[in-house]
Amino acid sequence: MLADVPPNFEERIVCSIAMAIRYEVPANIVLAVAEIENGRPGQWVANTNGTHDVGPMQFNTAYLNQLSRFGITPADVAATGCYPYELATWRLKGHLVRDTGDLWTRAANYHSRTPKYNRVYRRKLMTVASRWAGWIAERFKVREVSQ
Repeated sequence: MLADVPPNFEERIVCSIAMAIRYEVPANIVLAVAEIENGRPGQWVANTNGTHDVGPMQFNTAYLNQLSRFGITPADVAATGCYPYELATWRLKGHLVRDTGDLWTRAANYHSRTPKYNRVYRRKLMTVASRWAGWIAERFKVREVSQ
């Protein structure tokens, strides 16, 4: 089923889809965020505001302060395996459920709530998610679900 993807993307795809199912978030959106963020386990990228984006899903360290009370560490979001995808999908679900705006604006809040940055990410997210929706539809039995 995943024979047509490079081996280094297999974890990204499997973990993104598994966490999308767990958190009831559209899989194409989780896959799109993972592709756009394009992080790697152990990766730390410095931002101009003094924070860092960490791991495969480039989870911002500003959010880690909130999660430390649950025992979640930078090493957890930088790790290999599905846990970084779980944390990111949990955060994405929070934006989809609690934020305002259309689906794409709320999903783009994963990157930034600042309107000018959100708009750029939103456009990219819509394009990449559309491509992933096609990829999923070609390989899996899918059905539309509405709230």
